Amino acid sequence: QLVESGGEWVQTGGSLRLSCAASGRTNEPYAMGWFRQAPGKEREFVAAISWGGGSTNTAGSVKGRFTISRDNTKNTGYLRMNSLKPEDTAVYYCAAQYGSMWPRNDYQYAYWGQGTQVTVSS
Repeated sequence: QLVESGGEWVQTGGSLRLSCAASGRTNEPYAMGWFRQAPGKEREFVAAISWGGGSTNTAGSVKGRFTISRDNTKNTGYLRMNSLKPEDTAVYYCAAQYGSMWPRNDYQYAYWGQGTQVTVSS
């Protein structure tokens, strides 16, 4: 099970940190990913991280502003978002998939959270 938190309204240029708490078979290696879906748009990849945290993949639209990380001692993943823009407004989803890879395609993830709303405006 995955539970996201941390989404809220923030002013343009502000920062947020999203969290994703995992439960269940957390002792097996799994990748974590973040995706987002804005109204009227398809879900898009944001970032992914390997089990050990040493490998990451970040979408070009957020590179340099968003940072993915994880703390396996807490079974929690994070998405630090800086310099937020109105176009970052979306529901953000955490996803997980067992294995050694850190994919960027949503169909490669079997487990999903319920989503957390991030709204950015001036």
